[in-house]
Amino acid sequence: MNAMALPLLITLACVLLELGYSRVRRGLAIPWRDVILNLDSGHILMWFFRGIEVAVFAWILAHVNLHWLDRWHPAAVWIFAILAWDLGFYWMHRLHHSFGVLWSVHVVHHEGEHFNLSLGIRNSWYSSLTTLPFTTIPLALAGVPLDIFIAVSTLHYTVQFYNHNGIVGRSGLLDRFLVTPANHRVHHGHNAEYRDRNFGGTFLIWDKLFGTFQRELPGVPIQYGIATPTDSTNPFWANTVPLLRYAGLRVPRLTSVRRLSVPDAVIASGGVILFGVVTYYVHRNGTWPEFGQPTFFALIFAATLALGGMSDGRLWGVASWVVIAALSLAIMPLYFGLRDPLGLSLLGALLVHSVVAAIVTLRVREKASSYVQT
Repeated sequence: MNAMALPLLITLACVLLELGYSRVRRGLAIPWRDVILNLDSGHILMWFFRGIEVAVFAWILAHVNLHWLDRWHPAAVWIFAILAWDLGFYWMHRLHHSFGVLWSVHVVHHEGEHFNLSLGIRNSWYSSLTTLPFTTIPLALAGVPLDIFIAVSTLHYTVQFYNHNGIVGRSGLLDRFLVTPANHRVHHGHNAEYRDRNFGGTFLIWDKLFGTFQRELPGVPIQYGIATPTDSTNPFWANTVPLLRYAGLRVPRLTSVRRLSVPDAVIASGGVILFGVVTYYVHRNGTWPEFGQPTFFALIFAATLALGGMSDGRLWGVASWVVIAALSLAIMPLYFGLRDPLGLSLLGALLVHSVVAAIVTLRVREKASSYVQT
């Protein structure tokens, strides 16, 4: 398994372990639809845009590099990159909360009403593009080496992922200097005392320096989410509705269509399998034959939307889930033959799941119809 796919597996394991701990030790119900939206909020598309971000960085570094850091000691370059990236993230994050168009991109992250690790990977499809003027371009112009940029970005994103866990309370002295779970929980509060505070990613210095730091107040519980969330667990609508609202365009009435009752277990298991398929796609990066990569990119993205439709209780979501799973398993041998047991196993599991999901959903629908008739 390559170095890019392994972090995805670790992410999935951490999310599931936290959910299990919260269920067993704290007796908390698992909000599976919210969790699966977070896990499968379009990471295949975000992976594509992340590739664009890295490509832009590499091009600027090669052609417009100002070479400010050429004579710096390697340790100084690392320190500069870590601090500059974090400062750029602070201002990007703060402006996301200040300008309508940026908020319409970022708001999908704040619509999550359950503070857990899965929320840490619930991001907009376009989030990587909005980082370009704040971290990517400035660090490339300064001459930060590409490998350091990728390593520093990964470090900061790992810290931010950790800071969304719902298990750790206070972190002692670290709460004074770093963005910890306790400090970041405040940022997700939509009550007036906490709104638009604590924008930092890793270091707390920027919030304290620019006057946006806020501690959690005793007796003022944090209210997660936003006042008017999108009424859908489909990542397409979660990413699109805020942009439609900002542009003043008509937003479809997402509650006007009759919904099926798809069990949470179906959505949860499908989401985990699909995340595994995404991880496999990343694992295969650089080894796909001609047209293989764009083909499976399209199928995985379509599966993401189908799962979202199924989570919303749409019949087209269930039907699409079956068709996409069958197509994926049928096409796979055309590229790799039968010599790829991992890929065939994952896609086989996806097909089995899709058939079971269709059967279970139809049976639930029949029972509901019988109950109404009697």
